[in-house]
Amino acid sequence: MKHAEAPIPTPRGVLFDFDGTLAPNLDLMDMRRQLVVMAEQTDIPRAVYQDLYIVEMIEAGSRWLGAHRSERQAQDYAQASQQRIIDIELAAAAETTLFPFVRTLLSRLNGESIRLGIVTRNCRAAIHRMFPDHEDYVQALHARDDVAHLKPDPRHLEVNLQALDVDPKEAVMVGDGILDMQAGLALQMHCVGVLSGSNDTEALVAAGAHKVLPDASQLADLF
Repeated sequence: MKHAEAPIPTPRGVLFDFDGTLAPNLDLMDMRRQLVVMAEQTDIPRAVYQDLYIVEMIEAGSRWLGAHRSERQAQDYAQASQQRIIDIELAAAAETTLFPFVRTLLSRLNGESIRLGIVTRNCRAAIHRMFPDHEDYVQALHARDDVAHLKPDPRHLEVNLQALDVDPKEAVMVGDGILDMQAGLALQMHCVGVLSGSNDTEALVAAGAHKVLPDASQLADLF
């Protein structure tokens, strides 16, 4: 179902994805390639993880090792793989800055008494490195290491909305990813896709976007 022409009322809260939305995307393809190499070195069959997202790849590989090798090998693999993605994220964060419009946009939304949150599959340390003053602009941050469930699971967004004390139906989800749109739509949130990351208009609308913008700089003009 397409939603691109649906109107968006002024929200009480706005949730933002981070990579591709507030800052340039990580090279997820390279990260995935590195994790595939690690899985192959541990003899995990490709069928175990080939259709999964990166974090879920590690979880599935660890489960397979626990069932077919040993719990110790499963734990060692999971720890090494998780550390690899953290190292990649932190290295990228050291060379990445926010999009130029971000602080101006967030200040404008704050000035309109809109509660703001960030929900990201990135690690918290990388967000702090790229956006060290985020607490001056957003009222809630839930990164990968803060939650038990990650997008596209809507519970990732729910915990952020609860921290903001905002009902999902009074909130907007903003992101460049299909996962962002899917998670927001599952909570009956208004969803805004942005083209500053990894997907085109067709993919974002198909995933549930009510509006699609070139980037988030124009977001406040929607309300």
